[in-house]
Amino acid sequence: MTAELKSTSQGQTLILTLSNPEHRNALGPEMYAAGVEALSVAESSSEVRSVVITGAGTMFSAGGNLQRLRANREQPPSVQVQSIEGLHSWIEAVRTFPKPVIAAVEGAAAGAGFSLALACDFIIAADNAVFVMAYSNIALSPDGGATWSLARALPRQLVNELLMSGERISAARLQQLGVVNQVTAPGGALAAAQALAEKLNGRATNVMASIKELVSDAMESTLSTQLASERDHFVRNLHHANAGIGIEAFLARQTPRYD
Repeated sequence: MTAELKSTSQGQTLILTLSNPEHRNALGPEMYAAGVEALSVAESSSEVRSVVITGAGTMFSAGGNLQRLRANREQPPSVQVQSIEGLHSWIEAVRTFPKPVIAAVEGAAAGAGFSLALACDFIIAADNAVFVMAYSNIALSPDGGATWSLARALPRQLVNELLMSGERISAARLQQLGVVNQVTAPGGALAAAQALAEKLNGRATNVMASIKELVSDAMESTLSTQLASERDHFVRNLHHANAGIGIEAFLARQTPRYD
């Protein structure tokens, strides 16, 4: 069976499933390209208001395919450069996608699989899920934005512990550290992610896009720059039709139905 990224819909939620049963849902170039394409199509679709990324079966993703990496050692370095750039294009697509993206994690999220989960806006994980940056275990350094995401979420000493020791960390510990949003019973991560997605689907899409952009920019902005950006987004959203819908519904104690 070949590695593929399966795409299905549940209401207004696009569900992308990492499927590579023979290699524990390991990621590869085909998935990277399919992920970028799926998000590109979903961005312009009014029928999609959120995305859930999950793994087939009881595993999120083992990360990179070690057999492919071993084979790439016999190829020119440009071959691995191209592969990593494919992964990074997908990571950037997730980060800049203007709608909420939720990772639903069962089993293990290892290496680039962990990086992919970190790129999402929310992480829902089963209580027996484990996360591991195993790169140093095989004498490799991280990719997929792992250092960028972790350095913005956790203290430097803890980031070094995760990346240098290559040891597993539980979903419960990551929830305590503020990286995982919700922990569920085993087998419940996807349902919980879909429930969250359904809740977010009822929000104004223009506001979801603004929040995602503002949060992404905040770490790199000065206070004055961020304040100016918040002002511009607020004014633009106030004059959007959805603000009129939201304000009137709130005053009338009704549930808003946004465009």
